[in-house]
Amino acid sequence: MKQDNSSAIITSLYGLGGPLLINVALSVVGFFVTVRIIPLFGELFIQAGLSGRDLNKPTPSKGKEAKKVPEALGVICGAMYLIIMFTFIPIPFGKKWFENNTNNFPHNEFVEFIVALLSICCMIFLGFADDVLNLKWRHKLWLPTMATLPLLMVYMVNFGSTTVIIPKPFTQYIGTSVDLRILYYVYMGMLGVFCTNAINILAGINGIEAGQSLVIGLSIVLFNCNELAGAWSAAHRFSLYFMLPYCAVCSALLYHNWYPSHVFVGDTFCYFSGMTFAVVAILGHFSKTVLLFFIPQIVNFLYSVPQLFHFVPCPRHRLPRFNEKTNKLDMSYARFRIKNLNFIGCWIVKLLKSLHLIHVVEGVGEDKDQIEVNNFTLINFVLKLVGPTHEQTLTIYMLLIQVMCSVCAFIIRYQLARLFYDIVD
Repeated sequence: MKQDNSSAIITSLYGLGGPLLINVALSVVGFFVTVRIIPLFGELFIQAGLSGRDLNKPTPSKGKEAKKVPEALGVICGAMYLIIMFTFIPIPFGKKWFENNTNNFPHNEFVEFIVALLSICCMIFLGFADDVLNLKWRHKLWLPTMATLPLLMVYMVNFGSTTVIIPKPFTQYIGTSVDLRILYYVYMGMLGVFCTNAINILAGINGIEAGQSLVIGLSIVLFNCNELAGAWSAAHRFSLYFMLPYCAVCSALLYHNWYPSHVFVGDTFCYFSGMTFAVVAILGHFSKTVLLFFIPQIVNFLYSVPQLFHFVPCPRHRLPRFNEKTNKLDMSYARFRIKNLNFIGCWIVKLLKSLHLIHVVEGVGEDKDQIEVNNFTLINFVLKLVGPTHEQTLTIYMLLIQVMCSVCAFIIRYQLARLFYDIVD
């Protein structure tokens, strides 16, 4: 009788969304714990040499040492996330275990859950290695690729669909669908690489990395909640299990990283965030929708291509330039001789200048034979539009752009998509 009553209670709890409620509770606890422990670990990171100076703050007066800011605190955020998720592992599968119903145990879902955590854990480790060892850019491309391989293997075994639906205007030429086969796995692997590095590229001011990641995470949560009653409810519930704790620890990190920042998030956080987004996009089967939430990052990447591929000289740091007299940020510049550029570089500079997308200052340098071009980042472009701006205000501008792009993403996903597809899942 007791066993029957317990089974009834468990069944009722799961019917009311018990695992999701427990996930929310763990996320709330994780937020407060993360807010509390980040400052405690800050001093330890400084003692270990993981610290730096905020370049967008006034230079200290003579005789005073610049304040050291602990770096790579994203690893604390990632570690707390893993603790929450490891604690949560038994919850979604507890009903089957409690009922001793091993024949119907969802092994496929369980493997997806474990492998998703494996990929995220790998990226946290590799991101922290990057913060400590300062790896080169080619390593930043290979590391996410390796971390997505377990995801792709599980996707291939559990789901395996590589067919994409063709938009209605092209169906008469191509057909209603196309099987991309291996190209689809290449696309998903590149998705992991893009998500991790896109957040890392759009950086340089207090709160921007954690802020943009939080907006993307909340956008995915809102999308999942809206789709819980649809055909793919299980996939969106799976996504919520991962995104709610992520948003909690990300909010805690943003609290300490907001202007004036007391900690730096480091590459660890960017890798951790990007892989978490890639995990839910791939295993949740809504990768195209996730990319819509990355509109600012996509724009920033395309705008940065001339410097990333060295058609135009690219300095090591492209963050805005701090003006100590006004306490505001202005565009940062790359200085070079136009005659040293190849044909493609010259053409790009002339084209972007004619479109008013860059600011060019000619006749600089000792011999007046050099030019200065603002660094090709979305942050510098916003400064080109609004002029010198206080750092906190600039961060707010960037996050407002992120929010507006998320609104556009929902409009595209639920309204414009109907013009191209008969069924929008």
